[in-house]
Amino acid sequence: MQRKESLASRIFKHRYLYLLSSITLIYFAVFRYAPMWGLLMAFQKYSPFKGFWKSAWVGFDNFASFFKDPFFFVMLRNTMVISFLKLALFFPLPIVLSLMLNETRHKKFRSVNQTIVYFPYFISWVVTASLTFFLLSSGIGIVNKIFYSLGMPAISFLVDPKYFWIIVVGQTVWKETGYGTILFLSAITTIDLAQYEAAEIDGASRMQRILHITLPGILPTIVILLILRLGQVFDVGFEQILLMYNSSVRDVAEIFDTYAYWQGISQGQYSLGVTVGLFKGVVGLVFLLASNMLAKRLGSEGIF
Repeated sequence: MQRKESLASRIFKHRYLYLLSSITLIYFAVFRYAPMWGLLMAFQKYSPFKGFWKSAWVGFDNFASFFKDPFFFVMLRNTMVISFLKLALFFPLPIVLSLMLNETRHKKFRSVNQTIVYFPYFISWVVTASLTFFLLSSGIGIVNKIFYSLGMPAISFLVDPKYFWIIVVGQTVWKETGYGTILFLSAITTIDLAQYEAAEIDGASRMQRILHITLPGILPTIVILLILRLGQVFDVGFEQILLMYNSSVRDVAEIFDTYAYWQGISQGQYSLGVTVGLFKGVVGLVFLLASNMLAKRLGSEGIF
């Protein structure tokens, strides 16, 4: 019988793999786990002058103040509406675009299209907000200039609350749909080509091959990404919302992230800002566990 290797010898044997993975472990330890000690500030009346250890402990008083805030249900509504609008309108689009790109037979044409749809992802939200301003502003916006030329009145898109959610979701669709196809296109490449050949021999049309081979083949990827997205249900894009935020649209633009920014950073209520972050994390965890459990009951593997 072979003698069982010791832990030290196994580590030395695979030392290069451990060295490679250590970079990721160090990153998560420093930037993900170490800052979690700061969550204790949610149970303190934190003062930067007294420091972390000398600040008074207040229990759940910060949570009580947060939940009693008159704007709490407005923030909850805005966050949920924007999140589920993005989920309903944005999440399916990369799947559809991936199927369309996969069905494109001309390789050069497909690569050019992929480059075009990937490009907006690398444009910052600052530039995206600036482009939105130049398109939709009532003074210099291209859209309103077209309205002027047609004898139509200008529309104040950027200060009218009824357009805010549409604009935010539209920005996300334009910016991130193309880049979102990468995982789905990668999943499509793992499907056995013999299935397509057999279906074609049997007389299956292109649409039938998509519905009965391609979609079932990428379904596990779709389920995993949907579960992960539900785990971030309260993360609706702080930078994007902040750049589009103005006093005229506050009732539809105020979300938990902007509230934490105004209260925690601008007004120095650091404990309240951490309270909002902890609340978001707990809700996201509940959505993640619930969606994973539901996926398993429906026959999927889930993520754990």
